[in-house]
Order: sequence, then structure tokens, then C-alpha cells
Amino acid sequence: MRAVIQRVSNATVRVDNQILASIGRGLLAFVAAAPSDTDADIEWLASKILSQKLFNTEEGSWKADVVTIKGDLLLVSQFTLLASCKKGTRPSWHRAAPPEIARPLFDALCVRCQSLLGRTVFTGMFGSHMEISLVNEGPVTILLDSATKE
Repeated sequence: MRAVIQRVSNATVRVDNQILASIGRGLLAFVAAAPSDTDADIEWLASKILSQKLFNTEEGSWKADVVTIKGDLLLVSQFTLLASCKKGTRPSWHRAAPPEIARPLFDALCVRCQSLLGRTVFTGMFGSHMEISLVNEGPVTILLDSATKE
């Protein structure tokens, strides 16, 4: 699984001009699943998202994770993170899992993150055209990939 996580002051997901989810300070994570992803990938990614010390504290910069600051978490499925742009000018989606594989993986990641966070994890709407607005605090944007464990 691959994720792009952003430290945000706030973020909102809209579908058909309706607010689906909205968070305050915390993390927005765009997530893509590959066909070969397993429970181990879910566990690794959930742990990494929630344990990254991306927040400042009174003790200094980069000292706290989203759990410690009691921040929000918004997970949004985004298969385009696994695009291949190697050939031509049109991206290839062959590295992304098809919806029937990706959705259960994404749902399992949401459940695992909620368990680790200890409170509600907000999500977008899988497979829908979404409008995401966010205020990236920093800016801080981190790429995580369970295939390379980085």
C-alpha cells in the first residue's frame, strides 16, 4: 500500500457538493492499494501513519504523533498514487488493485487505524469523484510505501 500523508490544520471531503467528512488539526492520508497487498501491509501502513512524529510540541519540532496530540485522521482512497507514467503521456493504472480488491484493503486499513487511534477515523467515499480541500500545515507531506518499507 502507498500513502501520501499531509499534516493539516483542517481538511474537508465533498461529494456532489455535500460535505462528507471534515477534520481539524491532524493528518490527511491519501491511500492506494496494490493487488499484492496483504494484512501485513495494512498493519505496517496503519502503524506508520499513526506513529510519525510530524507535530510540534512545547519541547520542540517533530516531537509528537497524531495520537499524542489527539489529532484527527482522514483517509481517502486514491488509486492514482500507483500510476505509472513510464511510457507516453497517459498514466497506466496497472499497478493499482481493482476496486473489488482495493476496497476491502482500504476498509481494513480504516478499521485498523481506528483501533490504534482509539476514536473515529474519517473517510472519503470509495470510488466516488471527491473534492478535497485542505490547509497543509508546514507544509508537511510524507510518502509511505509498504512495498519498500519506507
